[in-house]
Amino acid sequence: MLLPLRRAELVLLLAVAGCATPRHHTLPTAASIKIGKPYQVFGIWYVPADDRSYDQHGIASWYGPGFHALSTANGESYDQDGLTAAHKTLPMPSYVEIQNLDNGRKLTVRINDRGPFVAGRIIDLSRRSAQLLGVDRAGTAKVRVRRVFPDAAVLANLAPTTSVISAPAAPTPAIIPPVSSVAPTTQTLIQVAALSDAGRVAWLSGYLTAFGSVNTQRSPSGLTRVRLGPYATPDAANAVLAQLHAAGYSDAHLVQGTPVP
Repeated sequence: MLLPLRRAELVLLLAVAGCATPRHHTLPTAASIKIGKPYQVFGIWYVPADDRSYDQHGIASWYGPGFHALSTANGESYDQDGLTAAHKTLPMPSYVEIQNLDNGRKLTVRINDRGPFVAGRIIDLSRRSAQLLGVDRAGTAKVRVRRVFPDAAVLANLAPTTSVISAPAAPTPAIIPPVSSVAPTTQTLIQVAALSDAGRVAWLSGYLTAFGSVNTQRSPSGLTRVRLGPYATPDAANAVLAQLHAAGYSDAHLVQGTPVP
């Protein structure tokens, strides 16, 4: 059974079906586009670039619960019901037409995040994008991903529904208490997220180093807890927690735990 389409989604699907090459290219301003510096995940270097002829075949996956409302790589608040996707190297924002090669469905989405960091996968879809393309139940699908330059109507429908959140340029470093000969059983930490995807754990851990010392711990459920700290006082922890909330990590909260050495 096909999911009901919202008006914006219908416009995007009709635009793809009716015209392979838009007549007018309306591009974001240069100031709004983020290409980014080379970065490393799991020992592999990725070099972002403005590849206007990008056209690749590969595997698409999707992400949603566990990431909703967290900050994306370009500073937006991730909306699992938006028509967006994560890509390793394309500019943010940029736009791609994704075709599910298993069922022929096509959809234009906006790139606003980095990933997926799994061999063979070339794009990570939002939950809604995966639903419309018929990828959500299977989890992955063979796809063609092609860079496109939508007209003004499509750009308006793909615009973020929430404002971009800017993280502090130079967050106050976390205050780490001196190591004593007798370590306390538990200490104050900030839990930012609990994730199942190792690639996203690695990316988030690297991003959070600007806020302080990062701890990752695997829970009995199989999720990896990404935490900051420990902190000497509740005031020190709350100061960093406020910065995380301002940067879009609204689910971050204080916990008592034992940090990994």
